[in-house]
Amino acid sequence: MKNVVNRAFMAKKKYLFYILLAVLCAACQKTQTLEERAAELCAYIPDHELLEKSRDYITKDFYAVLDTMFYRLPQHEAMDHEWLYYFVTGNGGTIADYEVVKVEQTDKDHALATISVRQVWEDGSFDPESDIEEHILSMERVNGEWLIADFDDHKADCIRYIANNRQEQHLRNGISDYLVHEIGSFYAQGDLCVPVLMIVAEEDCETEYAFVWGDFWVFWYKIEGDTLKTVSGGNHAGRMTISEDGDSLYVAAFWQTEDGAGNDASARRIFGSHYDIFMNMHSNESVREAVRREQLSEYVQQNGLNIHYYQDFGWEAKEL
Repeated sequence: MKNVVNRAFMAKKKYLFYILLAVLCAACQKTQTLEERAAELCAYIPDHELLEKSRDYITKDFYAVLDTMFYRLPQHEAMDHEWLYYFVTGNGGTIADYEVVKVEQTDKDHALATISVRQVWEDGSFDPESDIEEHILSMERVNGEWLIADFDDHKADCIRYIANNRQEQHLRNGISDYLVHEIGSFYAQGDLCVPVLMIVAEEDCETEYAFVWGDFWVFWYKIEGDTLKTVSGGNHAGRMTISEDGDSLYVAAFWQTEDGAGNDASARRIFGSHYDIFMNMHSNESVREAVRREQLSEYVQQNGLNIHYYQDFGWEAKEL
């Protein structure tokens, strides 16, 4: 009887051992699967561009934020915020070589993967002295699939920037409306009026108003084929007083620089400590023309116009 009991006890002990072994194997397999999935997801980290095929590997809300950052904002914002576009390699022509260092599952549907990244040239070579950077890839399980939910907390940065940009767009829309309707109405008119905004400085006041200093231009164009031909235009620099009406912003007052001999003196009075920045913008024709082309291109794109060139009177047409 004692042997029977012992055999039963040993069988039970052996059974428990196999259960424990199975649990341990499952745990090991689980960690291994997460690491493999993290390595697979690295190929879809936005780097210089957001790939359409990445949609299936990024959570819906994070992809929507990235799509807005890459494709829904004015193009001229890109160079001021490169970190939003070059998440990993920067702009040096290298390729990111990823390696998963570890994965920590924080709960049943979330995990954090530590990723090391080395910059590799297109031929596969790399500088052994170059730094290896570590990044954090946030993973979330959605419908049984692990997806990219964030990368180095850039999601919050992007959301904050998008909100600021939308406020900036409200401001630009308010200024543009004023320039078109209040200033542009005094010019010889064509088919459409597109102002150019070069904002020098902004200052929120403790009251309901804000001040915006800028070098503003108004241009009227007529449409001939795929070309916008300039009908009239002029410069209006100064300080605008901005007020709020519900969700909209509008120009409540505009203190402009004087024409003729009093121009420089009035610019110094109006721009004050911003005078040097204003003059750097105002006196640089190349910068001014680049901004004009950029903002005109955005206008054409936003309004679905079949326009490819613009042309000032007496000059060659320029491509948008």
